[in-house]
Amino acid sequence: MTPTSSPRWFLALLLSALLTGCAGVTVRTADPATYLAERRSDVLTSGELSPATQEALRVLDLDTKTCMADVPKCHYTLATATGLYDEQRMASLAELWTLQARAAQKIPSLPGTRTQAEVQAWLEAARYAWAYLFFTERKPSDRAFEDRQVQVRDYYNYAVQQAVTGLFELRRHDLQNIPEQFGDWQLTTDFSGLWLPANKGMPNELVPATSLRFSGLRNQYRRDGFGAELVSVFQSAEDAQQLLVASASLEGPPQPPFQESLFPAVTVLLRFGGNTMQEVLSTHQVELQALDPYRFRQVEMANTRVPLAGNFSSGYGLWLARSGFSTQALRTLVGLSNGITQPSIYLMQPYDPNRRTIIMLHGLASSPEAWINVANEVLGDETLRRNYQVWQVYYPTNAPLALNNYAIRQALQRTLQHFDPQGTARASQNITLVGHSMGGVLSRLLVSNTQGQMLSAITNTYGIEPASDENWGEKLRPYLEFEAVPQVSSAIFIAAPHRGTDFANNRVARWVSNLITLPFSMVEQFADITRGLAHASPRIGKQSLLRIPNSIDNLSDEDAYVRLAAQLPIDPRVRYHSIIGNHTPGKPLDESSDGIVPYRSAHLEGAASELIVPFSHSVQEHPRAIVEIRRILHNQLLPQNPVK
Repeated sequence: MTPTSSPRWFLALLLSALLTGCAGVTVRTADPATYLAERRSDVLTSGELSPATQEALRVLDLDTKTCMADVPKCHYTLATATGLYDEQRMASLAELWTLQARAAQKIPSLPGTRTQAEVQAWLEAARYAWAYLFFTERKPSDRAFEDRQVQVRDYYNYAVQQAVTGLFELRRHDLQNIPEQFGDWQLTTDFSGLWLPANKGMPNELVPATSLRFSGLRNQYRRDGFGAELVSVFQSAEDAQQLLVASASLEGPPQPPFQESLFPAVTVLLRFGGNTMQEVLSTHQVELQALDPYRFRQVEMANTRVPLAGNFSSGYGLWLARSGFSTQALRTLVGLSNGITQPSIYLMQPYDPNRRTIIMLHGLASSPEAWINVANEVLGDETLRRNYQVWQVYYPTNAPLALNNYAIRQALQRTLQHFDPQGTARASQNITLVGHSMGGVLSRLLVSNTQGQMLSAITNTYGIEPASDENWGEKLRPYLEFEAVPQVSSAIFIAAPHRGTDFANNRVARWVSNLITLPFSMVEQFADITRGLAHASPRIGKQSLLRIPNSIDNLSDEDAYVRLAAQLPIDPRVRYHSIIGNHTPGKPLDESSDGIVPYRSAHLEGAASELIVPFSHSVQEHPRAIVEIRRILHNQLLPQNPVK
């Protein structure tokens, strides 16, 4: 390079650097996670405005900081400036109002922290989302695959959730008497699509279902769509305590044998007045509509048919989490205070006459918690949810089988009579029983016929010669003679010791049995009978009816009652199935056991199906068992499987 060329070379290099520095575009690569985060992040997921809204602001020479510094001016500019089309404008305003409402929000989880200004901001967010979804040029179906529509639907759902729960707090838990005027808004309500527990008034709480997470539930089932998913709670801590006291006593006024769900699912919508976008944005009329997501799958909004959101696990999970069943079940078993002395039937949702009924019966020392995942998985299946409702029987597992069989029958018939006096509803026909362990034995008794032979069999077994002045037979007859419950057409027996188990005879089981005591109020029911049997001398077996047998006594394979009950014929109308655990690998099936119940006790000849699951006695919670239950329930709906 010559000296004369050096300046030229330096000048060219400097010019190239300057031109490169002025380049307007550079490039980098992004992985899929970054790409999706950038496209889908928004004020609800990241706390920052979405790229789509930031783009709309930049078009108008605005940014987030400027907008939040002067919100009214920012909203006015977005609403009136040219350069944006309606979808951009409405979606951006919905997100900005959501951001403003969240900024005005204090602590939404605590009562007494909601303000009228915050609720009005949520109403504005919902209104602009409503305008985007239903009053821009394109219909929702035209945007079905667009991320932006999903975002704006989420703004609407979340704004409805926050506005309604805020109104609920501000109105002191009374949504039915909302004033027509709320700030600038004129409010009306529609609860005609909601079925709530009778005689309970308004709920104590409205809990956003989307905020709840549970340990113990394998899945949380919900349906995507429009509306805020809520759990309406009708039971305060004081109510729960009163129920415990009432269930622990046979004294006082008669208690109803059933309880409708005190934690029903509710989906809430806000409908804004107006038939055009201009009318929607100029009106302050809004209707609050509450619907039962079990009964409504779709709803018409602004002349458009859309899916209704629903959450089918949160109410059930919240009920179990607050029930205290596990502690109460153990107190019941050993006869302590605050146990239960009579069965109750818990409806998992408000009664529906048009759905078939599944009745679940738990086992020894247990409660409805035994069905945590079974009930949830059944109601998580859309087809089953449309066709079935679940009732759970909670009964005192310290009581003898004969008493529980009698008391459950009475409770069931009283419940059916209450909801369907004529007995014509679908809910009262073709009922399915699902029983685990001792609940399976009780389920079998509920579908069996004694044919008038049980009383004489017990008499012969024990060689009873009653005192001549005691009409003991008539007093004992209701507990020993029975027919199959006529409304039941199918049953699923799970790990059921139909012929008893020698596990009940071992040292630990006998020690536990000796700890079990029956409450005095329960013993009194048998007082006349036991006095009438004062001179009885049993001919066989180890046990006399002078001592009222408890539940563990009845589960022994040496117990006279369970041995006689195992011989009772199941009603020919009833189609029944068995699910049996096998926790003894390597043994022949006939010698196998689930660790507590041997196969030979759980097996029933004539079953429509029998599934062996390699699992322990709590086999009802095993995924294979749940899949089998769902299969059976699905098959029962097929026309080629009519009821016998």
